Amino acid sequence: MRLFLYATALWLLATGTSRASDLKLIHATVYTTPDQPPVRDAAILVHDGKIIAVDPTSSIKGPRAATTYDCTGMAITAGFWNSHVHILPPELLHADHKSNAALDSQLQTMFTRWGFTTVFDVASILANTNAIRSRIADGTLQGPRILTVGEPFWGVGGTPVYVKQYLADQHVEMPEVTSVPQAIARVDQQVRDGADGIKIFAGSIESDGVLLMQPDIAKAVVTEAHKNNRLVFSHPSNAKGVELSVDSGVDILAHVSEDPWSPALIDRMKAAHISLIPTLTLFHEEAKKAHLSEQVTQNFINFTVSQLHAYSSAGGQILFGTDIGYIDHYDTAEEFNLMAKAGMSLPQILASLTTEPAKRFGRPTTSGKIASGMDADLVVLKSDPAADVTALSRVAYTIRSGKVIYADR
Repeated sequence: MRLFLYATALWLLATGTSRASDLKLIHATVYTTPDQPPVRDAAILVHDGKIIAVDPTSSIKGPRAATTYDCTGMAITAGFWNSHVHILPPELLHADHKSNAALDSQLQTMFTRWGFTTVFDVASILANTNAIRSRIADGTLQGPRILTVGEPFWGVGGTPVYVKQYLADQHVEMPEVTSVPQAIARVDQQVRDGADGIKIFAGSIESDGVLLMQPDIAKAVVTEAHKNNRLVFSHPSNAKGVELSVDSGVDILAHVSEDPWSPALIDRMKAAHISLIPTLTLFHEEAKKAHLSEQVTQNFINFTVSQLHAYSSAGGQILFGTDIGYIDHYDTAEEFNLMAKAGMSLPQILASLTTEPAKRFGRPTTSGKIASGMDADLVVLKSDPAADVTALSRVAYTIRSGKVIYADR
């Protein structure tokens, strides 16, 4: 059956009966998967939202009706995932009262112009995020595919100090968890309401330090989420928050932390198959907010880079994420530079954007690679990142399900 569908799609393209959304990308350097050398002067054929062929450009004939993009001098990778974002900027809140044009502009500013075809929102108002992603799904908005945890879980007194005023200003409520039964009921309700994952604040930053979530509540949230087949993110803040996260069974750390990890803790994280989202640019932005000196800022950044190096070199799974929506530094170039500074190679960085999140979030057969039958989620870069890793931030086209959702023109 698969061979029949493949042959049928090729016949439709060759005979000129393709749909207007069919694409032909030619003369590109194509990174089919991070662990393989790129294919030079290659072409990609897309039909009905799927990749149907990746071949040398010279072997491609037609199709007459497909939209053709000459990608000479450009590179193409699978669509990027950003595994740590927030649908929380004022421009995206109260979406029911926002125009499509306004929402599209913000989605482009945050996501699509940087190549993100899928994002994981790890704290927002679930009903509002559902409203946005339903409009993306029906084609009303040109945004990325959005996965979400909805409202995060923090314990009694655990609303982070930097969140309280924002919530008040935006007329938004995010409840604290006061008991194990309440925590379990909330997990079940958020799953019913469409949450794709759950997030806890193992360590919440308060005015007098880091407040750890009560261990019994943390464990209850994680256990109930896993019963519902949902992965759990954790905001650790410090090493004790990391230890609580490991003890509770979380799946993904949403940040590195602000103090050292012992080799024993790294071993425990690795043994528990915990994924790490570094968000290194975040710490530079926080240092600037705090008006730290240039030397202190650089020492702080070097420390966070060393944590990524330690976990990556130990073989821990790294997922790309930037915390945009909390910070407004949308340009991804700095994150790529810092990841390279941490010793990550281009294939490793590219994997953190593509194959690793696809595996972690259960979509390895549809996302993360450029191959026949995969979703046509693609990023066309203006130049080859082999020469400069920050080329990953310079996007010519972002394509989701075979549709161009961003074009730099």
